[in-house]
Amino acid sequence: MTTIHLIYGEPAATALRQALETAGRPDRVIALRDDLTVGPLRDIDVASNPGVVQRAAFWERLGDAPPALAHDDCAALNALEADDSHVVIWHTHDAAHQLALRRVCYRLRDVPQRLNEVRLTADEISGPNAAARIEARLPDAAPISVLRITRLALEWQEAKFANGETRRWRDNTFTSGTWSDLDAMILDVLDAHEDRPAGASWLASDALGAALTRGGAGFTVGEPVVLWRLRELCAAEELRLRDDMCAACAPLAAAARAARPPLPQTAAHLSLPR
Repeated sequence: MTTIHLIYGEPAATALRQALETAGRPDRVIALRDDLTVGPLRDIDVASNPGVVQRAAFWERLGDAPPALAHDDCAALNALEADDSHVVIWHTHDAAHQLALRRVCYRLRDVPQRLNEVRLTADEISGPNAAARIEARLPDAAPISVLRITRLALEWQEAKFANGETRRWRDNTFTSGTWSDLDAMILDVLDAHEDRPAGASWLASDALGAALTRGGAGFTVGEPVVLWRLRELCAAEELRLRDDMCAACAPLAAAARAARPPLPQTAAHLSLPR
């Protein structure tokens, strides 16, 4: 029986395909490309797919990501439900990977005997030797217990019901966040660069995304999201944006922000132990 492997992200899926080819295995690989850490989730798994339409509209609004990816993931999961192959979910501790894991467990919760997993570190799926590292982990695929599948499926339902603008993964718990939270972090990062020499005060979008992830965003902030928020903040005159999408603080913006009341804390929604 053919095994189907799922992993979040096309680069990781490419490395996984190379690993399987080197090992002489004809298994299929499905890349889940929809970043579930951002945007609406409610009704995303409903048969009539109203939630998928909403997610496609969300990605289209951002403008730097193909809106079809939401439809593609949903179609892949629909086909997976109709299949009877064994499934291996490869995942790291990254928020997008963890949400993809929970979604797959929810979709296949009625056939738990099909579900297996391989837990990875972020380093194992990055860099030029990713395929070799993944190949070494092929024998590590192990069944997911029925109890754990049930818990992960429940957590996916909770994330959909919360329907936050963003979803942060901290201490094995997902919390809902807002674009305002992320905007505040972006401006804080730019504020930290304000006192640097003129040329160094501008920050590229990829460097900004990495700084947000390191700084506690709770998820890997992808470039489409960073670019969208930069455009929105520039339109609000909160920052300056060059044609190359490098950003810097807007004059007097930091002082104006300092006078504002702090953002309210967002509530966590329940996440059971892994």
